[in-house]
Amino acid sequence: MGAYRTVMVGTDGSESSLAAVEKAARLAADSAAELVVVCAYIPMRGHELRAAEDQLKAEAYQVVGSAPAETTLRIAADRARAQGADSVRTIAVEDEPVAALTRTALKVSADLLVVGNKGLRSLAGRILGSVPADIARKAPLDVLIVHTT
Repeated sequence: MGAYRTVMVGTDGSESSLAAVEKAARLAADSAAELVVVCAYIPMRGHELRAAEDQLKAEAYQVVGSAPAETTLRIAADRARAQGADSVRTIAVEDEPVAALTRTALKVSADLLVVGNKGLRSLAGRILGSVPADIARKAPLDVLIVHTT
């Protein structure tokens, strides 16, 4: 197996996903690869947004719109550069995470897709599915699930 040329990582701004960003950045730096950081988001407005914010509390940033995605990507890019990644590109995608990550990986010709393991071992993840498990099943490229929780 040769070195990776394009490493892609998904982030939602959580500490768990930012740990995956840091791991992906170190891998990209070791391979002299481009790092593509992707944040999927689904914007909500009005009553729907207020209800989601009330239910999600600290996780509500994920449903507000693209502005939080842009902030998340800026933070992630800074952390990636701090880990030695020289070439960092960020992309915000309006869609649910699994579809956004798999589609974007194909679009950017990623060789490796990195995600954190958050939700992988939870009961809800086992019943409803989780982003890392669904990515591992659906992505048409190498997937690295980083232990972040």
